[in-house]
Amino acid sequence: MAKNFFDKIRPAVSEGGKLHWLHSSVDAFETFFFVPDRTTGKGGVHVKDCVDLKRILIVVVMSLVPALLFGIWNLGQQHSIVFGLDWGFWQKVWYGFVKIIPLYLVSYIVGLAIEFTSAQLKGHEVSEGYLVSGFLIPLIVPVDVPLWMLAIAVAFAVIIGKEVFGGTGMNIWNPALLARAFLFFSYPSKMSGDTVWVGGLNKALAGGTPWKGGEVVDALSGATPLSHASLDGLSAAGTSAWNLFLGDIPGAVGETSVIAILIGALLLICTGVASWKIMCSSVVGALCIGWLGTAFGVTDIPAWEQLLMGGFAFGTVFMATDPVTSAQTETGKWIYGFLIGALCITVRLFNPGYPEGMMLAILLMNTFAPLIDHYVVDANVKRRLKRAKTV
Repeated sequence: MAKNFFDKIRPAVSEGGKLHWLHSSVDAFETFFFVPDRTTGKGGVHVKDCVDLKRILIVVVMSLVPALLFGIWNLGQQHSIVFGLDWGFWQKVWYGFVKIIPLYLVSYIVGLAIEFTSAQLKGHEVSEGYLVSGFLIPLIVPVDVPLWMLAIAVAFAVIIGKEVFGGTGMNIWNPALLARAFLFFSYPSKMSGDTVWVGGLNKALAGGTPWKGGEVVDALSGATPLSHASLDGLSAAGTSAWNLFLGDIPGAVGETSVIAILIGALLLICTGVASWKIMCSSVVGALCIGWLGTAFGVTDIPAWEQLLMGGFAFGTVFMATDPVTSAQTETGKWIYGFLIGALCITVRLFNPGYPEGMMLAILLMNTFAPLIDHYVVDANVKRRLKRAKTV
């Protein structure tokens, strides 16, 4: 039925048709549901495969689903704990679902509106890249971030982070992280502090009536374990390594559960969509700096626990491995990932004002990824020339 519909309206949106100005939009929806019937090229040798960009991006979205589902439940879980509510499983899920849906609506409506408008003005096909970026953004921002702030951040990320560079495949920085960075530097009070990571907590405190167990209390804490660790030590949060691994802690929707993130990582690695080299080298870099930190008495947190805290796991699996903004050479991937892990832990250890360093580490290495590839290729060329001369 859907195929017949697209076949019927194709003449009208084709060149010379009455609705040709809608060609980009109609083509975007048609190729989302069906594999394009056009071939790679008309002449020469081409590799033909059923896997195109949309299908690769859908695999990424599927890998994010476990983190999203757990995050939805955890929103309700943290809200019920903080306010002393005796909620069941489905009540927690429903609360999380209601809180996260507006973020996704804003993310996709604003982002896709800009993508479609840009494609129509340029006469190009609609880019598929925002399919993943739009899914990622609600997973890495506070659940109570004002929707108008989120809309501005999404617009900034799409226009400044993507379109000015030429669209998908041409951007320098990860658009989802750029949206988070915009919010962090423009509206820091909405991105940090103890009250932004538990849904409803900020509003309750603002109203002066925070409840827990049916009694009014002086204050309620929604601080993440990483915030506690940077100030008072991890034990102050009453958080165990198992809590960090499972993810039933305050934090961004998609970043708390390492188990859910590892399920997504397994899917990405098995399908070949993401680089396991970047993931592994990032872990090695973090462990090295974390070990040096404990060895020199900078921190008492074991290096391996740093891997479970904050957005390290989520950033390593889903952000650092972005094939557009990461290093392209095989050797470069090892260097790129190692520096991301090392920089993340360095920021955590030496910048108490901002205990989470993953966002800045990835954005910084996005900037230097082309330079890393340049020197890797240059070194390879020189090595080959030297070998050729000796022969």
